[in-house]
Amino acid sequence: MATDPVCGMNVDESTSSLTSEREGRKYYFCSASCKLQFERPERELRNLRLALYAAWPLTAIVAVLTYLVHGNLSALAMLVLATVVQFYSGLRFYAGTIDAIRNRSANMDTLIAIGTTAAWGYSSIVALFPSAFPSSGLYFDTSTIIISLILTGTYMQRLAESRASSAVSSLIKLQPRVAHLVSGGKITDVEIERVRAGDILLVRPGERIPTDSVIIEGSSAVDESMVTGESMPVDKRRGDRVIGGTTNIGGPLRIRAARVGEDTALSQIIRVVQDAASSKVPIQRLVDRISSYFVPVVVLIGTASALAWGAAGGVGTNTAILIFVSVLIIACPCALGIATPAALLVSSGRAAREGILVKSGEALQTASRVDTVVMDKTGTLTRGRPEVTDVVPLPGHNRGEILRLAASSEINSEHPLGKAVVEAARRRGLRVEFPRSFSYRKGSGITALTRDGKRVVVGNRDMFSRRAIGDSEGRVQGLESEGKTVLIIGIGGRVAGLIALADTLKEDSRSAVAALARSGMELWLMTGDNPRVAESVAAKLGIGNVMAEAKPVDKMGKIAELQKRGRVVAMIGDGVNDAPALTKADLGIAIGAGTEVAIQAGGIILVRNSVYDAAVALELGRRTMSKIRQNLFWAFGYNIVLIPIAAGALIPFLTVGVYNYLPALSALAMAFSSVTVVSNSLLLARFRPRRRRKAHDKGAA
Repeated sequence: MATDPVCGMNVDESTSSLTSEREGRKYYFCSASCKLQFERPERELRNLRLALYAAWPLTAIVAVLTYLVHGNLSALAMLVLATVVQFYSGLRFYAGTIDAIRNRSANMDTLIAIGTTAAWGYSSIVALFPSAFPSSGLYFDTSTIIISLILTGTYMQRLAESRASSAVSSLIKLQPRVAHLVSGGKITDVEIERVRAGDILLVRPGERIPTDSVIIEGSSAVDESMVTGESMPVDKRRGDRVIGGTTNIGGPLRIRAARVGEDTALSQIIRVVQDAASSKVPIQRLVDRISSYFVPVVVLIGTASALAWGAAGGVGTNTAILIFVSVLIIACPCALGIATPAALLVSSGRAAREGILVKSGEALQTASRVDTVVMDKTGTLTRGRPEVTDVVPLPGHNRGEILRLAASSEINSEHPLGKAVVEAARRRGLRVEFPRSFSYRKGSGITALTRDGKRVVVGNRDMFSRRAIGDSEGRVQGLESEGKTVLIIGIGGRVAGLIALADTLKEDSRSAVAALARSGMELWLMTGDNPRVAESVAAKLGIGNVMAEAKPVDKMGKIAELQKRGRVVAMIGDGVNDAPALTKADLGIAIGAGTEVAIQAGGIILVRNSVYDAAVALELGRRTMSKIRQNLFWAFGYNIVLIPIAAGALIPFLTVGVYNYLPALSALAMAFSSVTVVSNSLLLARFRPRRRRKAHDKGAA
C-alpha cells in the first residue's frame, strides 16, 4: 500500500489511477483534490477560496431563515441556497467520495458527502412536498454549516502547506549565480553553470565562494556557518579547501574549482532536503482511519433497519425512509467535522500569543508524541556571535588597561574577534582611540602603536614565543578547555594579559533544557563545532548526549538512527546547515531569527528567538491532541448512543409515532454535540506555560 503524500491516507497501488511523478519518484493519491494540491497548490488554494466565498454568505442566510422565518416560501428559498452550497462549494466531497470508491476505501470526504446529502436530500423532499412525511423538519442549516466549516479547515491547512514548500527554493538562492573567471590575465564574469573543474576564479571580500575549490593565492577568514554551524570564521590560506556558498569576509582569494554542479556541498544539502521531504511518511489522520470503518457501518445499519422494519416490522414506506434518514442524520459528522479544526484553531491562536507559529495541525499532532529533542548549538542555544567572557591581567596590569589597549589596537580590524573586543570595551565605558600605526599578520594577530606610544600585540600563540608566554600557558590552556578562544595581549614586548571570547549562552537556554528534561525528553546536542566546545556547552546545560563536528548529513543520519530505535524526534535549529535535519526529523522547530531556509524547513517557528518556547510548543501539542481525542470521543459518543434509537429501538415502546419528532431530536443531538466540542476546544485558550527561570541562565559557552 502506498501513502498519499498530501493527506496520509493509504492507497492501493494496483487500483489507483491517480498518480504523479516528481524527480523520478511515483506518488499515489486517494482523491483528485489531493493530486491537484500536490501538483498545483496555487490552483487548489484559489478553488478553495472561491468555494468559501460562496459557502459562508449563503450559510448565514440559511441559518437566519431557519430560525427566524417560517413558511413554504422560506423553505423553497433555503432549498435554492443550500443546493448551491451542496453542489458547488461541496462538489469536492462528492469527487473525493467517487475517488475513494474507486480506491476501495472510505475517507472523510465519504462521511461528509453521505451525511450532508442525507440532511439536504430529506429537507429538499420536505420543502417540495410538505405532506410527504409526518415530520416537517428541515436540516438545510446542518448541511451548509458542515460544508463551510470543513472547507475552512482545509483552506487553512493548504495555506500553511504552500508556505512551507519553499525550503528548497531558499537553499537554491544561496548558490552564487556569477563567478569571476581568471583566464589569460583577464577577469570575466560567467554564469556559474559554465564553471568547470580546474577553472581559476577570483573571490572578492564580502562575496560568496562560487563552488567547492582550493585556494591557490591569498589568505582570508571565511564564514562557513551555513555548512558547519560554526559561528567563528575560519582562517584560510594557500592550499586550504573552501566550500561553495560560504562567504569570504577577509582579503581577495584566487581559487581553483574542484567540484562543480551537483557535486558541490551546497547542492548535496539541497538534495538531502528534497530526499528527506519526499521520504517522510505523513501521520495518518485519525478521523479518516475511523471513518473508513464508520461510514460503511452507518450506511449498513441505516439500510438494514429501514428494510427490516419495512418488511418485517409492519411500518409504512414513509416510516422506513424516515428510519434510514434518521440514522444518517444522527451519524452526520457535524461535531466530527469540527472536532479537530476547532481545537487546532484555538491552539494555534494561543500559540501565536506565545510567539510560536504552527504551520499545520500535523506539527502539533507530532509535537504531542515527541520523546527525543535534538538541538543545534550556534544561534539556537548560544547567541551565534563571539563575546568577551574573561579579561585576565598579569601582575602589574589591570583589566581596564588590558581591554582598552586591546580594543584601541583592534579598532581597525574587520575580524569578528576584534570587533567583539572593541564592543566589550565600549560597553564598559572605556576610551577607545585609533592607533598611530597598525599591521596585521594573516591568521595570527595584529601589532599596533597606540596614541600613548605603547607597542601592543594582540593575537594567538603564533604571535609570541614560548618563552614570552611562559607561566601564562597554563591559564591559556585552562580557558581553552572551557571551549573559549584566547587572545594573548603583549605590551612593550612582554605578555600583559589574556582576553577570552566565546559564543555565549542565551539567557533562557538553561531553563529550556531543564524544562525539556522535566518532561522526560531524551536530549541531544549536535553541532559542527569542535568536541571541546561542544562538551563544555553540554556540561553547562546538563545535556548528556553530544555529537560534535557534525556536518548536515551527519546530523540527519543520527536522527534517522534515533528514529529506527522507535524515537519520535524533534530538531531545534536556525541555520542552513540545520535544514536537512529539520526536514528529516519528525518535527522541525526553527528559531525565528535564524535563516529563511531553516524557518521554511521547520514545522514550528519560534518567533521570539527563544529556545524555551520549544518546550512550550511541545507541551501545547500534548494538550491539543488530548483535546482532539476528547472531542472525537464526544462526537462519536453521541452517534453510538443515538444510532440504535434512530434505527428503531424505541418503536416497541413508543410506536412509529416517535418518528414525528425523532429527526428533530437528531438535529438537536448534533447541535449539542457540536456545542460540547467547541466548548471543550475553547478551554485551550486558558493554556499557560510554566514560567521561565532566568535567575541562573546567564553564562558563557
